[in-house]
Amino acid sequence: MEKTDKKYNAYVQILKEELIPAMGCTEPIALAYAAAKAREVLGTLPDKVSIEASGSIIKNVKSVIVPNTDHLKGIPAAAVAGIVAGRAEKELEVISEVTKEQIEEIKEFLNTKPIDVKHVDNGFTFEIGVRVSKGAEYAKIRILNYHTNIVLAEKNGVVLFKKEVQGEEETGLTDRALLDMESIWDFANTVDIEDIREVIGRQITYNSAIAAEGFRGDYGANIGSVLLDMEGDNVRTRAKARAAAGSDARMNGCELPVVINSGSGNQGMTCSLPVIEYAEELDSGDDKLYRALVLSNLIAIHQKTGIGRLSAYCGAVCAGAAAGAGIAYLCGGGYEDITHTVVNALAIVSGIVCDGAKASCAAKIAAAVDAGILGYNMYKRGQQFYAGDGIVTKGADATIKNVGRLGKDGMKETNEEIINIMIDGLC
Repeated sequence: MEKTDKKYNAYVQILKEELIPAMGCTEPIALAYAAAKAREVLGTLPDKVSIEASGSIIKNVKSVIVPNTDHLKGIPAAAVAGIVAGRAEKELEVISEVTKEQIEEIKEFLNTKPIDVKHVDNGFTFEIGVRVSKGAEYAKIRILNYHTNIVLAEKNGVVLFKKEVQGEEETGLTDRALLDMESIWDFANTVDIEDIREVIGRQITYNSAIAAEGFRGDYGANIGSVLLDMEGDNVRTRAKARAAAGSDARMNGCELPVVINSGSGNQGMTCSLPVIEYAEELDSGDDKLYRALVLSNLIAIHQKTGIGRLSAYCGAVCAGAAAGAGIAYLCGGGYEDITHTVVNALAIVSGIVCDGAKASCAAKIAAAVDAGILGYNMYKRGQQFYAGDGIVTKGADATIKNVGRLGKDGMKETNEEIINIMIDGLC
């Protein structure tokens, strides 16, 4: 692909937009960001907080530990962390710099100030509204469709900023409809490494560090360590375990940042860490590793485009299939190997549901990576799933389109039922 090609520059920009650092699970961090911005607009520490959140936000915030809060969980904790200690200009690293004194302030605020949380359904899968008030004065921030997309800033009845949004469009981002498997393959093989070195290099550094911490510490169910103990020290197990260990740490309070993909740290780790592990095993060198990661990341984004940021469809499935493609590339696979790896992997694990961010995400990641590796090894041995086998149809892009339909439309009622189950559990 030539640099003058419209898709070339779009793909570079998509990687820059998607592969950004975030601390902690991205939904509670988005909530902390909205709350920090609301306090910034108010200009003082509030004495009352009202939060509105769509069901998918509630689902992904309920059970995960908010970093830098001394292991606090849930929507109020995320919002108050942003209010007390957040730096809105840091966006998804909004609570990366919290002092011990501020942690105590967060706890005191939670214990002494009224915080109202309301489940709203205004037709948006991703919606956060935070209103903070001090006496008669108030400020309000609203976020829609993706984590930093502020569409309303209001203070004391005066609209300071407003952006119109149609449905679930992601205004301000490069058109993801430009992604397709053949063009992604072409781009990965021809991109000037200097154009993506910073963004991919940061992903390697950040995500490798949190995976290492996941193995060192005691986080959640320690799925990464369990896998190594259970299955032994081979590259396939290490690839699964490395991604799982990163999730172990991230879901359970580790304060290290990750580089995300499609708005998710778990997906960012899943489509990168197994590929990094195989590159180290195969001594692939930097150039081939960077190209494999470009391939894996863009394939993951391509799959998620049709599904949306949040749904009942587990995003680790997309990332695991993409990791399988990156591994296939490192092992010498060509375009047919890549596309069949993705289709095979999707045929195996597309039934995994997302029931929010929590410790068990690490186990789902391991299953998704395993499916990606199996999908490649099937095709290497002359085996594959064919059009008409369930949701599989002719061609990788067409199968990905089916998965998008399944995740966005077909699982809408599933998502609502999962949310209802989780909300009932709060009562």
